[in-house]
Amino acid sequence: MKTFNYWLNKLLEWIVIGCVAGSILVVLWGVLSRFIVAVPSRWTEELAIILLTWTALLGAAVGFKNRQHLGVDYVFQKLDLDAKRLNAIIVQVLIILFAACVLIWGGSNLVFKTLSTGQITAALGIRVGYTYLAVPLSGIAIVLFALEEMAEWIAGRKKT
Repeated sequence: MKTFNYWLNKLLEWIVIGCVAGSILVVLWGVLSRFIVAVPSRWTEELAIILLTWTALLGAAVGFKNRQHLGVDYVFQKLDLDAKRLNAIIVQVLIILFAACVLIWGGSNLVFKTLSTGQITAALGIRVGYTYLAVPLSGIAIVLFALEEMAEWIAGRKKT
Protein backbone atom coordinates (compact mmCIF):
# COMPACT_ATOMS: atom_id res chain seq x y z
CA MET A 1 0.00 0.00 0.00
CA LYS A 2 2.85 2.35 0.82
CA THR A 3 4.39 1.99 -2.65
CA PHE A 4 1.02 2.42 -4.36
CA ASN A 5 0.29 5.56 -2.33
CA TYR A 6 3.75 6.93 -3.12
CA TRP A 7 3.12 6.65 -6.85
CA LEU A 8 -0.46 7.88 -6.52
CA ASN A 9 0.85 10.95 -4.71
CA LYS A 10 3.46 11.54 -7.43
CA LEU A 11 0.77 11.23 -10.12
CA LEU A 12 -1.50 13.66 -8.28
CA GLU A 13 1.39 16.10 -7.85
CA TRP A 14 2.04 16.08 -11.60
CA ILE A 15 -1.66 16.52 -12.37
CA VAL A 16 -1.82 19.48 -9.98
CA ILE A 17 1.32 20.97 -11.55
CA GLY A 18 -0.28 20.54 -14.98
CA CYS A 19 -3.52 22.15 -13.81
CA VAL A 20 -1.66 25.14 -12.35
CA ALA A 21 0.45 25.55 -15.49
CA GLY A 22 -2.67 25.21 -17.62
CA SER A 23 -4.46 27.80 -15.50
CA ILE A 24 -1.62 30.27 -15.94
CA LEU A 25 -1.60 29.80 -19.71
CA VAL A 26 -5.39 29.97 -20.01
CA VAL A 27 -5.68 33.14 -17.91
CA LEU A 28 -2.74 34.70 -19.74
CA TRP A 29 -4.41 33.94 -23.07
CA GLY A 30 -7.67 35.40 -21.78
CA VAL A 31 -5.96 38.65 -20.83
CA LEU A 32 -3.98 38.83 -24.07
CA SER A 33 -7.01 38.10 -26.22
CA ARG A 34 -9.06 40.74 -24.44
CA PHE A 35 -6.56 43.59 -24.23
CA ILE A 36 -3.97 42.94 -26.96
CA VAL A 37 -5.88 41.17 -29.74
CA ALA A 38 -9.16 42.91 -28.78
CA VAL A 39 -11.14 39.73 -29.45
CA PRO A 40 -12.02 38.27 -26.04
CA SER A 41 -11.87 34.51 -25.83
CA ARG A 42 -15.15 32.98 -24.64
CA TRP A 43 -13.74 29.77 -23.19
CA THR A 44 -10.84 30.99 -21.01
CA GLU A 45 -12.85 31.86 -17.90
CA GLU A 46 -14.73 28.58 -17.99
CA LEU A 47 -11.58 26.47 -18.41
CA ALA A 48 -9.78 28.44 -15.69
CA ILE A 49 -12.61 27.66 -13.25
CA ILE A 50 -12.51 23.95 -14.14
CA LEU A 51 -8.72 23.83 -13.72
CA LEU A 52 -8.96 25.69 -10.41
CA THR A 53 -11.52 23.16 -9.16
CA TRP A 54 -9.27 20.23 -10.05
CA THR A 55 -6.22 21.99 -8.60
CA ALA A 56 -7.94 22.66 -5.28
CA LEU A 57 -9.43 19.20 -4.81
CA LEU A 58 -6.48 17.11 -5.96
CA GLY A 59 -4.11 19.54 -4.24
CA ALA A 60 -5.99 18.92 -1.00
CA ALA A 61 -5.26 15.19 -1.33
CA VAL A 62 -1.57 15.88 -2.02
CA GLY A 63 -1.41 18.27 0.93
CA PHE A 64 -3.01 15.65 3.16
CA LYS A 65 -0.51 12.98 2.09
CA ASN A 66 2.44 15.32 2.66
CA ARG A 67 1.04 16.48 6.03
CA GLN A 68 0.81 20.07 4.81
CA HIS A 69 -2.72 20.60 6.07
CA LEU A 70 -3.76 22.63 9.06
CA GLY A 71 -3.50 20.92 12.38
CA VAL A 72 -3.28 21.72 16.06
CA ASP A 73 -0.24 19.81 17.26
CA TYR A 74 0.41 21.51 20.59
CA VAL A 75 -1.86 19.26 22.65
CA PHE A 76 -0.95 16.18 20.57
CA GLN A 77 2.78 16.66 21.29
CA LYS A 78 2.11 16.79 25.04
CA LEU A 79 0.50 13.33 25.07
CA ASP A 80 2.36 10.11 25.87
CA LEU A 81 2.97 7.64 23.04
CA ASP A 82 -0.11 5.46 23.68
CA ALA A 83 -2.40 8.49 23.85
CA LYS A 84 -0.81 9.85 20.65
CA ARG A 85 -1.42 6.55 18.91
CA LEU A 86 -5.06 6.40 20.01
CA ASN A 87 -5.62 10.04 19.09
CA ALA A 88 -4.02 9.59 15.66
CA ILE A 89 -6.08 6.49 14.90
CA ILE A 90 -9.33 8.22 15.91
CA VAL A 91 -8.46 11.23 13.74
CA GLN A 92 -7.69 9.00 10.75
CA VAL A 93 -10.98 7.12 11.19
CA LEU A 94 -12.85 10.45 11.25
CA ILE A 95 -11.01 11.60 8.13
CA ILE A 96 -11.86 8.33 6.36
CA LEU A 97 -15.53 8.65 7.34
CA PHE A 98 -15.70 12.24 6.14
CA ALA A 99 -13.90 11.53 2.87
CA ALA A 100 -15.98 8.41 2.22
CA CYS A 101 -19.34 10.01 2.99
CA VAL A 102 -18.90 13.53 1.68
CA LEU A 103 -16.28 13.30 -1.03
CA ILE A 104 -16.70 9.79 -2.43
CA TRP A 105 -20.40 9.10 -1.87
CA GLY A 106 -21.66 12.68 -2.15
CA GLY A 107 -19.25 13.52 -4.96
CA SER A 108 -20.21 10.39 -6.90
CA ASN A 109 -23.89 11.28 -6.56
CA LEU A 110 -23.11 14.78 -7.78
CA VAL A 111 -21.22 13.43 -10.80
CA PHE A 112 -23.88 10.86 -11.73
CA LYS A 113 -26.79 13.26 -11.31
CA THR A 114 -25.07 15.97 -13.30
CA LEU A 115 -24.08 13.56 -16.06
CA SER A 116 -27.61 12.16 -16.20
CA THR A 117 -29.08 15.64 -16.76
CA GLY A 118 -26.83 16.13 -19.76
CA GLN A 119 -25.66 19.56 -18.63
CA ILE A 120 -22.86 20.96 -20.76
CA THR A 121 -20.70 24.01 -20.25
CA ALA A 122 -21.66 27.06 -22.29
CA ALA A 123 -18.36 27.87 -23.97
CA LEU A 124 -16.45 24.58 -24.00
CA GLY A 125 -19.38 22.26 -24.60
CA ILE A 126 -18.12 19.57 -22.20
CA ARG A 127 -20.33 17.78 -19.72
CA VAL A 128 -20.41 19.50 -16.33
CA GLY A 129 -20.21 16.16 -14.52
CA TYR A 130 -16.60 15.76 -15.65
CA THR A 131 -15.70 18.93 -13.77
CA TYR A 132 -17.16 17.43 -10.58
CA LEU A 133 -15.27 14.15 -11.07
CA ALA A 134 -12.41 15.69 -9.08
CA VAL A 135 -14.52 15.44 -5.90
CA PRO A 136 -14.76 11.62 -5.62
CA LEU A 137 -11.25 11.16 -7.02
CA SER A 138 -9.77 13.35 -4.30
CA GLY A 139 -11.88 11.47 -1.73
CA ILE A 140 -10.52 8.13 -2.88
CA ALA A 141 -6.95 9.41 -2.62
CA ILE A 142 -7.55 10.87 0.85
CA VAL A 143 -9.05 7.60 2.08
CA LEU A 144 -6.07 5.62 0.76
CA PHE A 145 -3.60 8.06 2.33
CA ALA A 146 -5.49 8.01 5.66
CA LEU A 147 -5.56 4.18 5.67
CA GLU A 148 -1.80 4.13 5.21
CA GLU A 149 -1.29 6.65 8.01
CA MET A 150 -3.60 4.68 10.32
CA ALA A 151 -1.80 1.41 9.53
CA GLU A 152 1.53 3.05 10.41
CA TRP A 153 0.18 4.12 13.80
CA ILE A 154 -1.41 0.73 14.49
CA ALA A 155 1.82 -1.09 13.59
CA GLY A 156 3.74 1.22 15.92
CA ARG A 157 6.01 2.61 13.18
CA LYS A 158 4.90 6.19 13.92
CA LYS A 159 6.06 8.03 17.01
CA THR A 160 5.08 11.65 16.32
